[in-house]
Amino acid sequence: MNIAVASLNPIAIAFENLTLGYDRHPAVHHLTGEIRKGELLALVGPNGAGKSTLLKGIMGQLRPLGGTLRLNAGHVREIGYLPQQNDVDRSFPISVFAGAAMGLWHDIGIWHGIGAGGRHAVLDALATVGLTDFDDRSVGTLSGGQFQRVLFARLLLQDASVILLDEPFRAVDTKTVNDLIALILRWHSEGRTIVAALHDLDQVRAHFPRTLVIARELVAWGETSTVLSPEILTKARQLCEAWDENADICERGEHEAQRKIA
Repeated sequence: MNIAVASLNPIAIAFENLTLGYDRHPAVHHLTGEIRKGELLALVGPNGAGKSTLLKGIMGQLRPLGGTLRLNAGHVREIGYLPQQNDVDRSFPISVFAGAAMGLWHDIGIWHGIGAGGRHAVLDALATVGLTDFDDRSVGTLSGGQFQRVLFARLLLQDASVILLDEPFRAVDTKTVNDLIALILRWHSEGRTIVAALHDLDQVRAHFPRTLVIARELVAWGETSTVLSPEILTKARQLCEAWDENADICERGEHEAQRKIA
């Protein structure tokens, strides 16, 4: 998508002086900015920079400690979220088919069968991510790359307008990375809004036109070619290294901790 055109698109997600954290201690501090509908945005920063925290805040898993977060997705069901693999319990005895079919729950409910049409959709999604004939396999028998494909099949079935990806390529083989990047670019071509937390800067430069760099606070936000400069990346690293884990508790003000869905 052309950047000049993207800048004219409606706002998908807006942050205004947003602070997120745990036990009232800030992990992302005073973030202000807008993500436009249809953007393909990389979220970059050192380990502990608050990337996962920000994605969880957008998902509604964390309430703001201060400021506001506004979504124009229509409903939280319009957000597809891919957590880091180590946040997903793979010990539960579930098949590849059932794992992917979870993407249909918003439409059919937990206790209803998916029917012939749903089964066809699940098998088609598995084929799209390269898992034809894997439907009866247990997810516990899969490699890291194969399991990530299952999670992407689940996202395909959810058919969300906003897609959040938390380190989608970590500990994944090169073939899977290339296939999943192709799927992300397909989603982008369909006008979906995509925000991906990434650590491989070469991938960011190659595929993501815009980048948000955070280090517990906003460091830089804009075109990737400008934002991923040595100076900005050094500043982000220094900010994380200097961060005080025992920072003062954020007080919840009268107009704070608002999460509005427009």
